[in-house]
Amino acid sequence: MTMRVALSPFPIHRPTGLDDFLDRVDRLADEAKSGGADLLVLPEYASMALAGAFVAAPDVAAELDAVVSRADTLVEGFRAIARTHRLLLLPGSVPMRGADGNIRNRAPLIDGDGRIAFQDKRVMTRFESERWGITPGGPPSVFETDFGRLGIAICYDSEFPLLVRAQALAGADTILIPACTDSLHGFNRVRLSARARALENQCFTAVAPTTGMAPWSAAVDENRGYACVFGPVDRGFPEDGLLARGALDAADLLFATLDPARLAATRDDPAVRNRTDWPDDPAPARIVRLT
Repeated sequence: MTMRVALSPFPIHRPTGLDDFLDRVDRLADEAKSGGADLLVLPEYASMALAGAFVAAPDVAAELDAVVSRADTLVEGFRAIARTHRLLLLPGSVPMRGADGNIRNRAPLIDGDGRIAFQDKRVMTRFESERWGITPGGPPSVFETDFGRLGIAICYDSEFPLLVRAQALAGADTILIPACTDSLHGFNRVRLSARARALENQCFTAVAPTTGMAPWSAAVDENRGYACVFGPVDRGFPEDGLLARGALDAADLLFATLDPARLAATRDDPAVRNRTDWPDDPAPARIVRLT
């Protein structure tokens, strides 16, 4: 079954409160549904915009606390939006405190019935570990949906091939990559990683980044990037693997229709077998002296 995806570059705006923030997500869901989307993807830490309604001046710790303390209510709001629009929703990621007291960066995936599951971010950036003290989450998961198996690699996680490889081997044809990058260096690391993961695993990857400037925030003050979708660099796909891309730092939703049958045809008769030719146990490199 094909899946039409809507990717939101989600400019960071300062909301007046929780209802205002959720209303904005609801409008995006309505726009996505009107465009024929089955799935709406928001960026990593899109939820951090909510802190602007409760923290007057930039403050890294206070902003994190403002969102963590409202995380459960926020997620319930996302569930209501998914049910209202009968839409599969990945509303970016939300920093959430667990029963052990640690905060993890969690991406909820919610279906049109309001059923929910989470993918935690596995590898922390320096900002997350050194300034926020975010705890690494569990291993990669693959989510069963009406549109097949999906994987989620939150931003920096996409830069580590074996994390996505585990999802591809578990049957994920599409890897969703919600991202939050404060420079084009950061965005391009994610973009190039997404392209490489699609090449290596002959799968789809889809990136949704935060965009816009928010001088009132210490956490999401600068945001650069564009939404983009990649497929295999092989027969039946564009020569560079790029299936769709938005304009840099633009707010518009990017739509793309992903067809697993197209992947299957390429995997059955590819020019090269990137997906299956991985060495089982690559030996450590030898050090060789020139003689």
